Amino acid sequence: MSHSISSTRRHFMKHCAAGAGSLYVASAMGAIRNPLSFADEEPAVSGAQYRLGICDWTMGIRCDTSAFQQAKDLGFDGIQLTFDPVGETNLREETTRQTFLAEAERTDCAIASLAMGILNSRPFADDPDSEKWVDDCIDVMAGMEQKQVLLAFFGAGDLKDRPDKEALAIERLKRLAPKAERLGKLLAIESYLNADEHLRIIDAVGSDAIRVYYDVANMTTKGYDIFEEIDRLGSKGLISQVHLKENGERFGEGVIDFPKVRRSLDAIEYQGWLIAEGGTKGDRDESLRQNAAYAREVFGLATE
Repeated sequence: MSHSISSTRRHFMKHCAAGAGSLYVASAMGAIRNPLSFADEEPAVSGAQYRLGICDWTMGIRCDTSAFQQAKDLGFDGIQLTFDPVGETNLREETTRQTFLAEAERTDCAIASLAMGILNSRPFADDPDSEKWVDDCIDVMAGMEQKQVLLAFFGAGDLKDRPDKEALAIERLKRLAPKAERLGKLLAIESYLNADEHLRIIDAVGSDAIRVYYDVANMTTKGYDIFEEIDRLGSKGLISQVHLKENGERFGEGVIDFPKVRRSLDAIEYQGWLIAEGGTKGDRDESLRQNAAYAREVFGLATE
């Protein structure tokens, strides 16, 4: 698949831009300023290129309204919200979705994106229920005016050096992508695959709805040059959102060169959410407050 702008891309971009006036679409867009952007919107915070969020599971919470106030108290602008199709909280229900949206508004703490960590144990490629769950999540995103969902490919769902599973995942993505495109939603792959392997999947699916959810720690752990990868994927408009992450250390105290990460994201003109994951050592809340303060300083974000 060529990464030039096709008529399908223009239609998809127009569809996404039409919804940019909504608070939650605008806040969760994670737009990238290059020819493949879905909408040429302004940054979600005046004077800032980025917004800072946190995974709800990093706070020890999954799909619970208490995550909004906790994230706000720790110094974050929003949360990445778990969509758990078998959990106690059913986001498929309109009343439940409205409860979450109301709490996001009350706390002034946005929903940055959704995430499906369940796919690590119930693999997207071959679990009998997972394709339907992702299909359901596309509907949930539409009902919550959310832009994207992180599809996790770790653990039992890992695709690295597993061509049979990769082929099955591609076939499922091909079936889901038309609906995601029609509704202006993104299915973002987070995995241990390198840039070439991600591009292979995106080209095979052939849809603008498929993107890469880039995690700087995961890719560093695998030995990839994250700065070269950010340039390669980002210059094609394929990075939908970014995890800021350290394993076993607080931000600024581990192996990730976050100032260089910022320079790389600036270079591809990424604008949108940076989502903190992990980065705890010792007291969790103290770690997360320190991580928020550090990220705000490095990425030039105002301190509230």
